[in-house]
Amino acid sequence: MSSRDNATSAAPAASRGALAAWLGDAVAAVLFALALAQLLALHVARDLRGGGGGDAGFGIAGWAWMLLLVGAALARGALQGGAFAIGLRHAARFAAELRARVAPALMVSAAGRGRLIGEDAELAVTAIDRIEPYVARFLPLRRAAMLSPLLIALAALPASGVAAAILFGTLLPFAIGMALAGSAAARASEAQLGALSRLGGLFVDRVRALPLILSYGAEDRVTRQIGGAARDLAERTLGVLRIAFASSAILEFFSALAVALVAVYCGFSLLGLLPFRAPESLDFAEAFYVLALAPEFYLGMRRLAAAYHDKQQGEAAVAALAAAEAPTAVPTVAPPLPGAPAALVVDALVVRHPEGAAIGPISARWTGSGLHLIVGPSGSGKTSLLRALIGQVPVESGRLYADDAAIDPRALAPLCGWAGQRPLLLPGSLRTNLLVGGSNVGDAAIIAELDALGLASLIAARGGGIDWVVDDRGSGLSGGERRRIGLARALLSARPLLLLDEPTADLDAASAARVVAALRAAAMTRTVIAATHDPTLITLADSVVEIG
Repeated sequence: MSSRDNATSAAPAASRGALAAWLGDAVAAVLFALALAQLLALHVARDLRGGGGGDAGFGIAGWAWMLLLVGAALARGALQGGAFAIGLRHAARFAAELRARVAPALMVSAAGRGRLIGEDAELAVTAIDRIEPYVARFLPLRRAAMLSPLLIALAALPASGVAAAILFGTLLPFAIGMALAGSAAARASEAQLGALSRLGGLFVDRVRALPLILSYGAEDRVTRQIGGAARDLAERTLGVLRIAFASSAILEFFSALAVALVAVYCGFSLLGLLPFRAPESLDFAEAFYVLALAPEFYLGMRRLAAAYHDKQQGEAAVAALAAAEAPTAVPTVAPPLPGAPAALVVDALVVRHPEGAAIGPISARWTGSGLHLIVGPSGSGKTSLLRALIGQVPVESGRLYADDAAIDPRALAPLCGWAGQRPLLLPGSLRTNLLVGGSNVGDAAIIAELDALGLASLIAARGGGIDWVVDDRGSGLSGGERRRIGLARALLSARPLLLLDEPTADLDAASAARVVAALRAAAMTRTVIAATHDPTLITLADSVVEIG
């Protein structure tokens, strides 16, 4: 199912109350036109009879039509205001329900989708804000714009069948033009929302990494990245505006054409100057009536055009949210593994990212304990392969085998200790963070592991020992220190399989040597699979898989 199909199923229904109010406005418009036409006809008839000024000749009928005119005008104002108010309440309820559903779904699927935190924040907050005006205004107006022209044309039919036919005649080419513009607008809006999400994600990610950016003097490069994303968004926004102007021009042209043709027909019919034999004869009241109704025929569509930008952004946001919420297809789940497999085999594994880039096919065999490395250039897919082994990245094709039995990668996850390039830190003590995986080790073992990785001096300098409090951003920690904390957590987990992503990156030579020694010690009894560029680590490996 495509994201647009998902969007269709996830899109909210228009508020029935708002739709009823807009249709009520169309009925009030008919009554207003009728009263106006009758009043004008009474005045014209009085003038033709040579009636004087004032209220002479106006009579009870005239005052009745005047009362209807005022009542219809007041009713239209109340119905239009009510339609907006009802639509806004409906949209607010829908947005609250959507946020409650989307936020947990985004957190669960974040790892598999490989999106930046800022991109998901853009979806959960800003994208839903864009859906609110779409629900409040566009959806009820779309239904009303489909029904109100029919109501207006049917109201005009008893007075003038030709005028009703003129109105319907201009509707067909208008619908074709708007359909073409709408198709282009949908594509442009989706592209614009994607560019906006990328810019938001890039900005949030770079702000979070600002101390690191400043320490490496990468300000100019990051500024160019954000500037390029901003220019891409500006270009796509201009594309959306061009389509919006084109659709407005189409609407205004056919609206003006319909009113002009009805005016010409009514005027020539009253003067008896039609170049053809008319199938009907109009009097003043009928001519004024259909002429007053003519602008109302396209009024619903003009309102819809005014809300068309809400439609473009709202549908793009709904499609993006539906794609983010869509469950990822996975193989049949195998029973949890009873213990560490003697052999782990990857057979022609292909991972495809949401943006379309494919990694693989990759084949590898890791037997028993030892240090097994995955090497390749940056961007070749080393991290993706590690994450695919535990089901954090969807696998397009290929299988994973444990002791020659095909397994679901998620069945392997409970046996794995993980240390990524940016380890997760939780607000709390260092001890709590190191024992997140459910490790049951004493303080002495924790301190010994930290010392083996070269973190003893860090702990001493901080004070508080392993009860030293850290925050989720790892404030005050270098990239290498944070990485070694994640590595210590994996080693302390005592799990038989260790998946490590660039364990020696961001380290000086002495610290890297300590990490290599710790990995060699762990590899004596456990299966250690690490992605790396480190030539020292590669020379000590028991096996090497090269990808890319």
